[in-house]
Amino acid sequence: MSDLHPYRSVIQPVPDGISRPLWSVMIPTYNCANYLRETLTSVLAQDPGADIMQIEVVDDCSTQDDPEAVVRELAGDRVSFYRQPENVGYIKNFETCLQRSRGKLIHLLHGDDCVRDGFYRKLQRGFEENPAVGAAFCRHIHMDEQGHWTSISWLEQPESGILSDWLERIAVQQRIQTPSIVVRRDVYEQLGGFDRRMSCWGEDWEMWVRIAVHYPVWYEVEPLALYRKGATSLTAKSVRTGENIQDFRKAIGIVREYLPSNCADRLSSTALRNYAFYALNSAREFISIGDLYGAKNQLREASRCHLSMAIFKSLIKLNIKSFYLKIISRLPWVQSANL
Repeated sequence: MSDLHPYRSVIQPVPDGISRPLWSVMIPTYNCANYLRETLTSVLAQDPGADIMQIEVVDDCSTQDDPEAVVRELAGDRVSFYRQPENVGYIKNFETCLQRSRGKLIHLLHGDDCVRDGFYRKLQRGFEENPAVGAAFCRHIHMDEQGHWTSISWLEQPESGILSDWLERIAVQQRIQTPSIVVRRDVYEQLGGFDRRMSCWGEDWEMWVRIAVHYPVWYEVEPLALYRKGATSLTAKSVRTGENIQDFRKAIGIVREYLPSNCADRLSSTALRNYAFYALNSAREFISIGDLYGAKNQLREASRCHLSMAIFKSLIKLNIKSFYLKIISRLPWVQSANL
């Protein structure tokens, strides 16, 4: 299936004769060694042993720190380390993680995210009880750069189990963060790797939708994954430029091509509307901190996603606020106060 697609890597099966643990915990890193110790500690605390779990850090040729030193200090030879010979970008680094994995279940865990006690045990149960599921995920907790919890993801259903009508929900909005989801390796082998057409956002959402089209998905109600949101990260910079919404529009177009024909138009339209409101909310946040550049770019992208009456009214209100904020910022007494 994936070998016919020019924008997705082919994930080859593990060769015969290679030992196959149940788990592959693959940790992509790039200039985040200051968080890696916390990430590895959270995994090693649940380590069932090398026969059951492969743990490997795959570094995208970091330039500002030494993740291998952290690995050796904390885990010795228990955790494998691979460094890219040159910086390849995060999507290709993800591909390397998938290619180097040997386990039947793959957990991609960013080098600045964490898992809570019980993550592997409880998600493993989902696959054992339901062999047909392609992926299993849990609720996730957002944390800031200091590790303080800030919010929690939706409760998708009251009890753990296979999700009903999951495609209807995931196809219109990103509801999963990567550290919270585990995917069978043979699913990646069938569907291919992450789509390279996105530059910084949306490649993970597109993958979760792709999986939902072809496989049932299992859900754990307990929040067992921690996702870190950093103000200086690539994703934060892309929000200021509006590149995040551009990528989501691109991802929506890609997803539309393989959604069932009886719902593709409706789900794609709903997704565009959702991301228009997402952009408007980002614009409000930028206006509240006086960042007119970020607000302007988010307002522009909101109008390109969807222009219903509700969104049009919000655009007008936010543009007026932005206009007055710009006028006020140019007043002499305000400029002197900022010196």
